[in-house]
Amino acid sequence: MGLRILYGVNGEGLGHATRSQVVAEALLARHDVRVVTSGGALAYLRERLPRVEQVFGPSFAMDHGEIRRWATVRHNLATAPRELPATVRHWLATIDEWRPEVVVTDFEPLAGLYARSAHVPLVSVDNIHMIDRCRHDEGIVGAEHADFAIARAVTRAMVPTAGDYVITTFFRPPVCRGRTTLVETLLRPEVLAAAPVRGEHLLVYSGGEPGLLEALASAPLPSRVYGMRDLPTASPEAGRVTFRPRSEEGFLEDLRTARAVITGGGFSLLSEAIALRKPVLSLPLRGQFEQTMNARYLERAGFGHCAERVDDGVLRRFLDALPEFDAALALAPPPGNAAALETIESVVTAAAADDRAERRALRRVARRPVA
Repeated sequence: MGLRILYGVNGEGLGHATRSQVVAEALLARHDVRVVTSGGALAYLRERLPRVEQVFGPSFAMDHGEIRRWATVRHNLATAPRELPATVRHWLATIDEWRPEVVVTDFEPLAGLYARSAHVPLVSVDNIHMIDRCRHDEGIVGAEHADFAIARAVTRAMVPTAGDYVITTFFRPPVCRGRTTLVETLLRPEVLAAAPVRGEHLLVYSGGEPGLLEALASAPLPSRVYGMRDLPTASPEAGRVTFRPRSEEGFLEDLRTARAVITGGGFSLLSEAIALRKPVLSLPLRGQFEQTMNARYLERAGFGHCAERVDDGVLRRFLDALPEFDAALALAPPPGNAAALETIESVVTAAAADDRAERRALRRVARRPVA
């Protein structure tokens, strides 16, 4: 049955997991695929894929919506010695018996380390390597040179040795490193099946920033707010702002029928909003250059605005410009996974074929008599 493929998935957030589910399911049609992951992705993928194992994964320390860089480093250095050896020993023993022929990683470092130690070809499939493998002009980097440098260093450190990089994206800057392929964004089947309707509410994904909530309370459109950890208990209605509990089905329905979206700079929701033709007011997380990059490219494409914070004026200008965003979104490529999945399949199978050819050549050299 095809190739034996080890698939590593970053466990921070669910964006990596939803994309990797789509890719893994497509690969499973022809190959034997085993997934390793951590964090929230573990439970998500175990419900949807046949063979999913747990490994240690990094997490991020947060403070009022900002990634605390050094706190993140300290946290993972303190946690790794306790969690890393046992989990690594467990899955290494299992994987060594199985002997994968190729490794795919969605920003998961241990799968990459295994590929390097076992001399197995490695293919990277994610959106984050956009930071490192494409060229970004000053309009995108802006004043965030330090954040850009840190993000690029971390990105290179997470997956430093892949033979091929496939990057999912809704924007197309120049590629600056070899063996890098840009493909269209991979979307959940539920999103592809959703029929967008131009409704009259704002879908908001927010931790509950006071400035944003104040602006929403006086906005001309009602808002449906997701993402708050502590929902109001006495009355979920606060004027024209409705606080929604976590719900995949409810969120997608509110996204499908929204007039526009207000969120951070996370790649997955921006991509889903674009696919469903929803203008976006993007508020990228401070200290997270990848979100800043996504939000600025979104604005450059004419799909919405990028802002550091929201007040009445920012929200009003965004709402006034909705017809312009609608016109730009109407010209966006139609959503679909087929072409991207075909490219990933071809890259993975070619990596394995190249490795087999190289090993055969080495064996021929080894058998050649010494003159």
